[in-house]
Amino acid sequence: MMEHHNRTPDWVKNAIFYQIFPDRFAWSKQVSKPGKFEDWNSLPTVHGFKGGDLMGVYEKLDYLEDLGINAIYFNPIFQSASNHRYHTHDYYQVDPLLGGNEAFFTLLEAAHERNIRIVLDGVFNHASRGFFPFNHILETGTSSPYYKWFNIHGFPLNAYQGKANYECWWNLPALPKLNTNNPQVRKYIMDVAKYWIEQGIDGWRLDVPFEIDDDDFWEEFRDVVKSANPEAYIVGEIPTEAQRWLSTGRQFDAVMNYQLTHTALSFFGGEQIDTQLAEGMMGLTAPTSINANQFAARTAQLLDIYPKEFSYAQMNLLDSHDMPRFLSLVGDDIGRLKMAYLFIMTYPGAPTIYYGDEIGLTGGRDPLCRKSFPWDESLWNRDLRDFIKELIMVRQSLPVLRTGSYEPVYASERILAYLRVDHEEKVLVLINAGYQAQTVSIPLNGAFEEQTILQDQIGPKSFTVEEDTLANVNIPAQTGYILA
Repeated sequence: MMEHHNRTPDWVKNAIFYQIFPDRFAWSKQVSKPGKFEDWNSLPTVHGFKGGDLMGVYEKLDYLEDLGINAIYFNPIFQSASNHRYHTHDYYQVDPLLGGNEAFFTLLEAAHERNIRIVLDGVFNHASRGFFPFNHILETGTSSPYYKWFNIHGFPLNAYQGKANYECWWNLPALPKLNTNNPQVRKYIMDVAKYWIEQGIDGWRLDVPFEIDDDDFWEEFRDVVKSANPEAYIVGEIPTEAQRWLSTGRQFDAVMNYQLTHTALSFFGGEQIDTQLAEGMMGLTAPTSINANQFAARTAQLLDIYPKEFSYAQMNLLDSHDMPRFLSLVGDDIGRLKMAYLFIMTYPGAPTIYYGDEIGLTGGRDPLCRKSFPWDESLWNRDLRDFIKELIMVRQSLPVLRTGSYEPVYASERILAYLRVDHEEKVLVLINAGYQAQTVSIPLNGAFEEQTILQDQIGPKSFTVEEDTLANVNIPAQTGYILA
């Protein structure tokens, strides 16, 4: 047995992810296009293609490097007949519309030269009608040698009309569920997982892994991936608490931390949350306003429910391709988004920016949360981007913000303060998520010596420690300090 249990890749604890939905990020003239696409700037539709591609991402690496990110998570890139590519045709071919394998390897090499990691979306629960084994059965019926690759209940297959008579995801005939109990299917998936790791990708994000309700399957998956590269990252899309997948150290390294998303929305969104828009978000209850005390307790608890090695490797996100954007959920209130970013950039786990969040892109439910990135800079919220860029620089310059302990020391109404501590550094983060300026005194629990001057890392303010306290600190509305 390999020694890859009970540890997660160190690079992830120091990562800042940028999530890209490939059809919508950037378009390159270097990729030949077979036909016309929807207008880039028109609102997205359910089935429409905008024509973003991987050479477009390659050409925007300067933009991403300038922002400060050091890892990219891509929504699916393999050949597929859908704009989101969760209907895989061929797990070994990057979609020709994205530039094919050649564009991907060009991008991968250039990203690695800049120390930017690449994590791909692994859709292993279901395939598509165009996946060759399923297509084989569509054409040849029970004679097909691939017959047992799916769970089929009758013939002919109702692949387009009527109720599907085979197992598929959410009863959608376009998404036939793979029979992962079949050793051939398992081998096929494991070979795909290993192949792309050997080709140089830095990890897999697993789509709906809870649908493959089989611990042995995921333990084998971890062995295969970590044998190919012990530093590869395995992150599962599990919206609920995920003790089952993270507590043994034998399955995933992390999950997409939608539990943190939910609590961040509840606190930073407060009374401003659009509950109608938030209804049914990721299958969770609609977030409702909570105070700083509840938020401090929940954010501490979310670090405690998994072994530390795993809780510090979580993928911490404020929104994604599967939910309305944070900004739209809080009534386009930029101040609330800023405070939420200040929090996730100073909390353990890998902060994740969904493409366009940094410039103030809005969007409701799917498909509106998947708009094209506007490259016309007059449409950007520059102040927001500068703020997020500065937070990234501070996180990258202070290791304690990445791997230090998280210790809430003050929480009242809309004011939160917490220490980040390691053997070398101590940082105090102070956030006023409310609409009124407040004057507070923050107990420091012996963290700093008397008369230490604490300097804000994102602004001009400084404060002096007196009697183990920061006394009478006035914090304007929707403002935060990172004091070191």
